[in-house]
Amino acid sequence: MQTVKEKISNMAGSAKEHINIGKAEAEEKMEKAAARTKEEKRLAHERKKAKEAEAKMELHQDKMKHLEKKMRHKQPQYLHGYGYDHDTPVTTAETTVPPYHLTGQPPTHGHKKY
Repeated sequence: MQTVKEKISNMAGSAKEHINIGKAEAEEKMEKAAARTKEEKRLAHERKKAKEAEAKMELHQDKMKHLEKKMRHKQPQYLHGYGYDHDTPVTTAETTVPPYHLTGQPPTHGHKKY
C-alpha cells in the first residue's frame, strides 16, 4: 500500500514540476518580448533555466520525502533500548556536555560490569 501511495505522490510531484516549468517558459517569453537588448534576453533565458532547475530540485526533494515516509513504516519498532534511543547531549551557551560523567562511559543502566 505504501508503494502505491509513494507512486501517486511522485506523480503529483512530477505534474507540479511540469506546471512550474511551463510557468517559467511563459515568463521567459514575456520577458523576452519586453526585452530591448540581447543581454536582457539572455538574462530572461538564465532566469528560466534557474526556475527549471529549482522545479527539478523540488521534485527530487519531494521524492526523497515520499521514500522516507515509506521507509519509516518499514523500520522495526523493537529497537527501543538497544542503543538507538540515547539521550541527546545537553547544550549550554558555551559548550556541549554529554548527559553522563566525563569519563567517556555512558551510564550502565543498572547492569554490573562483572
